[in-house]
Amino acid sequence: MPHDHGHMEPKEGDRRVAVAIWANGLLTVAQIVGGILSGSLALIADAIHNFSDMASLVIAFGARKIARRPADAKMTFGYGRVEIVAALINYTSLIIIGLYLVYEGAMRFVDPPAVAGWTVVILGSVALFIDTLTAWLTYSMQKGSVNIRALFLHNLSDALASVAVIVGGVLILLYDIRWVDPAITIGIAAYILWLAFSEIGGPIRTLMLGSPPDIDTEEVIAAVEEVDGVEEVHHAHFWQMQEHRAALDTHVVIAVGRWDDLESIKTAIKTRLEEEFGIDHSTLEFERSAAKHQDVEKYGHG
Repeated sequence: MPHDHGHMEPKEGDRRVAVAIWANGLLTVAQIVGGILSGSLALIADAIHNFSDMASLVIAFGARKIARRPADAKMTFGYGRVEIVAALINYTSLIIIGLYLVYEGAMRFVDPPAVAGWTVVILGSVALFIDTLTAWLTYSMQKGSVNIRALFLHNLSDALASVAVIVGGVLILLYDIRWVDPAITIGIAAYILWLAFSEIGGPIRTLMLGSPPDIDTEEVIAAVEEVDGVEEVHHAHFWQMQEHRAALDTHVVIAVGRWDDLESIKTAIKTRLEEEFGIDHSTLEFERSAAKHQDVEKYGHG
């Protein structure tokens, strides 16, 4: 179905991402220093996650700029898919980070070190503020962009991780429970992995030229075949040119005696595709009924 997303001015969006980059960069430095001084792996884990957020923000910032370039001789479909690539990179980095933190947390269970609880609580609180701010900056932008959604989920998971770090610091201060630090680290890692694996499928599907997930391809083909003068549709290819631009490439068989109506039939098909399904890019190859391909598949080139 057609998409309806609220749009923010590109410059305003870029400004928000830039603020988030600086905030996460400063926070990462503070958390790493604090984690080393306090001996808290959970704090360092949160810092590494924040660093990944900063890297993700930089990638997304660059991708937003590149995606706005017009199509040219080298990239005839334009540069919009660079944001899909950026999202895939960001989700992949989340998976790598999550697996590393699971390993480090497991090693710390063997011999939990002493942890300075107050440092953990103070820096965890600062991190919570920055993470919440960054999530807020990207919230309104993530609804219409898989690239920014990857960023938003990064920052949302950071905010929740910061809450866990603060709770861990309080427990260490009150009860000297050392194992809580690696336990929280593993909990943060598990959440990161869950987020990454649940979201990475979308960018992969788009880059693999999968059909748009919100379009019923059978319904689209049936609608085209209902157009007056159309006998059959085959060799259909559905894909996403960009995140919110669905495309269709297909063969259309024209009924006997209707070849002279080809232009009006084509117009009717394209109008229906765009108005009912939001497919604004379609390439149609027409065949006469008497000379149509035989024994062909509905989808693909079979």
